[in-house]
Amino acid sequence: MKILEKLEERLEEMQSNSSQTKGKIVGKHKKAKLQAQSGTLDMEQLIKRIEVPKIAVGDLIKGKVIATDSSAIYVDLGVRGTGVIMGREMKDGLGIVENLREDDEIEATIVDVENEDGYVELSIREAAYEKAWKELKRKMDDKETVSTRILEANRGGLMVEINGIYGFLPVSQLGHEHYPRVEDGDKNKILQLLLKLVNKELAVKVIDVDAEEEKLIVSEKATYEEKEKQVISQFKVGDVVSGVVSGVVNFGAFVKFTPKDADSEKESLEGLVHISELAWQLIEDPHEIIKTGEKVQCKIIEIDGTRVSLSIRALKSDPWQKIMEKYSIGQIIEGEVTKLNPFGAFVQLDNDIHGLAHVSEILNKTKAKNLTDILEVGKRYKFKILSIEPSSHRLGLTLSTPEEAAKHEEEETKAEDKAEEKVEEKKAVVKKTAEKPKKDKVVKEKIEKTEKKKAADKPKKAVKKVPAKKAVKTVKAPKAKAKTETKKVKDKK
Repeated sequence: MKILEKLEERLEEMQSNSSQTKGKIVGKHKKAKLQAQSGTLDMEQLIKRIEVPKIAVGDLIKGKVIATDSSAIYVDLGVRGTGVIMGREMKDGLGIVENLREDDEIEATIVDVENEDGYVELSIREAAYEKAWKELKRKMDDKETVSTRILEANRGGLMVEINGIYGFLPVSQLGHEHYPRVEDGDKNKILQLLLKLVNKELAVKVIDVDAEEEKLIVSEKATYEEKEKQVISQFKVGDVVSGVVSGVVNFGAFVKFTPKDADSEKESLEGLVHISELAWQLIEDPHEIIKTGEKVQCKIIEIDGTRVSLSIRALKSDPWQKIMEKYSIGQIIEGEVTKLNPFGAFVQLDNDIHGLAHVSEILNKTKAKNLTDILEVGKRYKFKILSIEPSSHRLGLTLSTPEEAAKHEEEETKAEDKAEEKVEEKKAVVKKTAEKPKKDKVVKEKIEKTEKKKAADKPKKAVKKVPAKKAVKTVKAPKAKAKTETKKVKDKK
């Protein structure tokens, strides 16, 4: 009967609290006592209910709700006793507490094994926190789209909240509509655009969850990833597309293009033309050569999931393929220094061709300590070509010495003189060639004139030699002679 005595002690403890809420808890234990007395519960079942497994602070425990009110939730923990959830521990951030009813089963974390009132003090907030992370992991695995409100903005992105957990939406994960594109790349201007999204609801997908590090990353552009894949499937690497520049940033330009059979702008895609694919020449600032709203043609050079890489320069002839026709190793040429960095100086030879003068080559020749001691960006200097690699678009240079420059000028002068001589010779040949047809024409005209004159004079001479009358007599004479001879023959007979 020791078991029944324990139940009675527990009942008396409960009865000492006169509140209506506690009465509901007492009813639960009274029912257990009556069941034991009536024999509906056997001794083994009672022992199982009375034996209390050890519990500790931080343990996750399950129980059934006995009663709720505005200040506390009472939970039947079975043989472990009665639990209570009070104050801020009731706030779970998931809305679970608001929907709790009697006999609902919940999970809670033990805050105190036994408080001053004899209850096991619980926290639904901590348990809900763990549950929230599990729920976020599920959402990520299921690729579920959720709605979230933007709480704050900074230069890197937006702060969001899902299931009571704070997360981050990076700028790079914003969709086309909300991505901040600023012509000059000013971070303060970008922040101003991001601040306009605060308090707005955005549809996002969870793309990274780590409960231990309390890291939650979400993406807006992932919400239409599948649809984009379907549209992108209409294209392949090598296709040429027409589009409009939708934004220019310091690393390139975004171009929006639409399939020919697209029903609306919503089916449009956006690709990136990296700064290296804008033109063949070296580019420091994309804003200098391309503007937002400009219509362009691009070639698709890579498709990676929903990311499309484009190229404008691929549709233009590669000047490096004909570089050997213009430059040669050992040649001295003047170029403008466009950039200085720790490993050398970038030198622009013409609109399309840049070379690199390595720092070691320059310092060894000049015995200077730093490039800035002898070179200045924006100025022109004489350089000697050391190497040309058309396939890898590389051209090696070194600063030309005064002696090399002087020799080069002398050779250039001689070359120019020779070139001028050749030009003069060519002009003489051209002139002679041009005059020859004129002489031939004059000679031909004279010959034709002489022949015409001869042809005109020939008939006149014929008339003088053979007058018309004499010609008749000359013709008739033989006939008269023939008649005379015929008469003579007749007379003889």
